[in-house]
Amino acid sequence: MQALPVIVGFGGYNAAGRSSSHQAFRRMVLESLPQEEQQKTIVGLACLMALVTWDGESYRDADNNAMGPEQVVDTFGQRVLEGTLIRRLEDTLFDPTKIYGHKRVQVQAKEGEDVVFKLGRRDMPSSIPDHWDVRKLEGGSFEVHISGAGEFLVPTYSEQEAKAAGQLPSGFDPAAKYNSRFHPKGLQLALLGASDAINSVGIPWDQIAASVRPDEVGVYGTSLMGQLTQEGFGGLLQARLKGERTTSKQYALGLNSMPADFVNAYVLGSVGHTEAITGACASFLYVLQAAVRDIRNGRRRVAVVGSADAGLTPEIIEGFSNMGALGTDDNLCKLDGTDTPDWRRASRPFGENCGFTIAEGTQYIVLMDDALAMELGADIHGAVPDVFINADGVKKSISAPGAGNYVSFSKAIATAMTIVGEETVRHHSFIHAHGSSTPANRVTESEIFDRVAEAFDIHDWPVSAVKAYVGHSLSGASGDQLVSALGSFKYNILPGIKTITQVASDVRQNHVLFPMKDMDVSENPMDVAFINSKGFGGNNATAILLSPNKTEEMLSSRYGSAMKDYQQRREQTRKAAEDYANSSDHGQVDVIYRFGESMIDERGIQISCDRLHVPGYEHDVVFDKANPWEDMSR
Repeated sequence: MQALPVIVGFGGYNAAGRSSSHQAFRRMVLESLPQEEQQKTIVGLACLMALVTWDGESYRDADNNAMGPEQVVDTFGQRVLEGTLIRRLEDTLFDPTKIYGHKRVQVQAKEGEDVVFKLGRRDMPSSIPDHWDVRKLEGGSFEVHISGAGEFLVPTYSEQEAKAAGQLPSGFDPAAKYNSRFHPKGLQLALLGASDAINSVGIPWDQIAASVRPDEVGVYGTSLMGQLTQEGFGGLLQARLKGERTTSKQYALGLNSMPADFVNAYVLGSVGHTEAITGACASFLYVLQAAVRDIRNGRRRVAVVGSADAGLTPEIIEGFSNMGALGTDDNLCKLDGTDTPDWRRASRPFGENCGFTIAEGTQYIVLMDDALAMELGADIHGAVPDVFINADGVKKSISAPGAGNYVSFSKAIATAMTIVGEETVRHHSFIHAHGSSTPANRVTESEIFDRVAEAFDIHDWPVSAVKAYVGHSLSGASGDQLVSALGSFKYNILPGIKTITQVASDVRQNHVLFPMKDMDVSENPMDVAFINSKGFGGNNATAILLSPNKTEEMLSSRYGSAMKDYQQRREQTRKAAEDYANSSDHGQVDVIYRFGESMIDERGIQISCDRLHVPGYEHDVVFDKANPWEDMSR
């Protein structure tokens, strides 16, 4: 009997807002919600965006005027809408019309003359170029003579070709939420995302940790690009060319494994398992597969799984733009026959499109095995029974789609039918597509869905594509899809692809649907979502996500009458989670940051031949002495 990995908490941040308690999902389907839910969403985002604050009794604007929820919506509602989801990159991050760089220029002296200029002592290079004739002047300065030609790098500015971005909500600054000195933005996001997920569980982490052995906890985290802002690899690689010095932190903090390391050290204080896997844009599903594997086989009982990327830097955007992967301003204008790009509709999955829209964000979930969730009374938001990963085989282009996604997607459908039945998959499932918004993706991914649907006798299969709202957050893209699917289970709404006016003519639709408006499925609730992800290099992954209703139905079969006691314990958990959601909606961002706390005294570690005790942990690490190759041993 294998453990079922169940989702007991989720959190993070993207262009739509905070993930926990479905705030970001509600922003994406805002017009399809009841009036009360719309107001709750806008007011919560207004607090997150620092447009208003909560004093415990009322909301207050920048002039300290007291406001009720209705006033907040009337006054700031439009700014909330305009400051969330995909939009033109805001100058608060950097000015996309003024990207700093250098131009290599050749300076040619007039015939018979030298190029002459003066430099102060501090400006003199440590290694004098061979073609410089340096003459010392009075006062400590130098006169430089160059005969013939000289080469210089001249500071200059250029304009970014793609200005649309899935930027975090306007006014929301992760660095301001804790003592983030020296941390690259990607690591700031990792701490905030993991904290949001853990706080959302409704059970104190210390209680969870005390319920299991230290090595039964695992952190599975990743980032695709590493930390390429100034505090990480960006500063490390640019320093010499900018005439600056590197710091002692830039290399260590730049590693793409750092999100997992930061969560272990500064959020959980864990000595458990740690794993950082990168699979290009499918990276979230790569670490999810590792966590699901370890929970199913009993190695882990609790797993914190997620990713964080801060991909909105000039260098990353320029790199993707030069590949032809991004939707540039010029191409957006050509699509619409206008002179001004429609940045809000830059990402158009399965419609007439011209490239993806890059984004920043973080998503984390907390997984438990089903027995621990029952024991602790955890609230279960869904389950992930399996994740499938497959490569493409021989490729002509490392960035082109290939055959591997046929394998991963087909295996997911077949396995889901085995678990929940063919009729459930045929009539109560939907697809959360990678939906990158490139011409190649719309053709190839839709063909996979259509052909697999035909093979498994599925008709009118709905497809959702969250990148239409929040863009492509790189390693976290499939995390955005997963938490959106959890929102669909909660509200019985499938977000439509509302940035397109029609499905492109080369998209296959024989057995699948691409709704362009939010789809109400309350009369036909969904029990299964298939999270599909594709990445450069042939990284394909598909996850099976079960609804909380279907998961509880399965647990009832396993635990029978014990479910009643579990449901009673769950009420307290739900109350604590609701309290956290309310404080978060009032703008309180509770970042768990354990820097400076007492470290483990290694002298207090006690070791025997059977177990190991770590000071501060309730349970010991017990050595597994079973020999799995006993039949091969002498």
